[in-house]
Amino acid sequence: MSGVFTEYLALVMFGVTILVMMLGFPVAFTLAGLALGFAWIGAELGVFRIAQLNFLPQRVWSIVTNSVIVAAPLFIFMGLVLERARLAEDMLIAMARLFGPRPGGFLIATSVVGALMAASTGIVGATVVTMGLLALPVMMRHGYNAAAACGAICAAGTLGQIIPPSIVLVFLGDFLTLANQQANLALGTPTARSVGVTDLFAGALVPGLMLVGLYILLQLAVAFTTPAKAPPVPAEAIAAGSGESEARLLLRALVAPVLLIVAVLGSILGGVATPTEAAGVGAVGALMLAGWKRAPHLRWVFVAGLLAAGGVLVLIAGFDLRLGRSAPPLTDRLAVVAAMGLVAVMGAALLTAAFVTFRAGDLMNVTFRTARITAMIFTVLIGATLFTLVFRGLGGEALIRDFLASLPGGLTGAMLFTMVLMFVLGFFLDFLEIIFILVPILCPALIILGADPVWLGVMIAVNLQTSFLTPPFGFALFYLRGVAPPGVHTLDIWRGVLPYIGLQLAALALIAAFPALATWLPGRL
Repeated sequence: MSGVFTEYLALVMFGVTILVMMLGFPVAFTLAGLALGFAWIGAELGVFRIAQLNFLPQRVWSIVTNSVIVAAPLFIFMGLVLERARLAEDMLIAMARLFGPRPGGFLIATSVVGALMAASTGIVGATVVTMGLLALPVMMRHGYNAAAACGAICAAGTLGQIIPPSIVLVFLGDFLTLANQQANLALGTPTARSVGVTDLFAGALVPGLMLVGLYILLQLAVAFTTPAKAPPVPAEAIAAGSGESEARLLLRALVAPVLLIVAVLGSILGGVATPTEAAGVGAVGALMLAGWKRAPHLRWVFVAGLLAAGGVLVLIAGFDLRLGRSAPPLTDRLAVVAAMGLVAVMGAALLTAAFVTFRAGDLMNVTFRTARITAMIFTVLIGATLFTLVFRGLGGEALIRDFLASLPGGLTGAMLFTMVLMFVLGFFLDFLEIIFILVPILCPALIILGADPVWLGVMIAVNLQTSFLTPPFGFALFYLRGVAPPGVHTLDIWRGVLPYIGLQLAALALIAAFPALATWLPGRL
């Protein structure tokens, strides 16, 4: 019996860790504490060398200096700034004015705004709460079915899991990069194709847009078959008294967010910037947008900053702006001087935005929230790193690889097991905890069995998005329940999300059957 216990000590550690986290203990300290405890037990039993813990400082250092993971705090800052700037409110009003007077229009507006919010902020909880506060009361006042309204809001809010630049995809992409490297080393092909966050962003884009399309098709079907569930909402009832036409409202609400999305996502997918560089651009752009909204009398400063940024790009494309050359041509020297002047204009615009948002109380609020979220994420990440180190030292990686390889159906059976496990754990654990714990353990074995890393990452992201929707533990349901009006019951929310769960599972099956949905765009890029 003791021999069996020793052989499977890594799996015992894994099971105990999951159980303790489900009981509500802090994740970071659970991972680190149990890892140290089982490392001591393994050392006493002679199956673990304590000296292996000496690798932990090096691994932690590699985490905090990882240029890809640095993008996460910047994306978090960008999302929180846009949330504070009430971006969702403007977009929702504009879309509701456009679609609302048609049957099911408010449901469609919710899906479109959810997609735009996902592509600009990537924060699930903020999107669900914002739309729950803004859209749900209006829909309920105008006779919308409570279940239909709640389902649309929850589903649209979870799009932030799959549509880039998602925080989920940033961490998932980085961990998949390491998993792919380990699999290639195990296969004896260390020079095989590498995978990065940019590949996962590109791979998730088509499935994310496909989900938005499926949501809208479902909402059109509801409006066509049972129009009483989603009646038209008069345009006058939406933002009454604003005095703006639909065209002007759309222009004001959508131009800036769409430009920001194109600048961030387009630069990543186009290979112009790394995810970290694009996240920096997004953070600066979000701050400028917040300043634009807070100080209308200073908008000329932000316009000047935007034009200066465009001018710098033109100079970069047309001239060699590298400094330190011995004898650059006169045209290049003039271009460098012009670029310095334009950068000074950009700096003045950024400082103005920072001052305006600081005076409004936004900048400090967002900065402290970003610091808290980032600290929480990195604390969990360090605990997960120690957990993975001990798990591998106890031989858990080989056990998982042998177990997945022994399942009937080969890769199909292993993927089915992985998807079910992640789906169930998604009821109880946050997506970051699942990524930090399961991806380093399961994904190298799946890649060895033949899974494409990008396809695997997209499957995991869609799966976690589905578990966010599934009653009774889906996180999106709790977010909406916390802000729903008194007339909306928990069962209304549960009934509303069921059709969207079906669509999510259908999308997961389509991606499984047609991997090109996830791999075509990265291959083209």
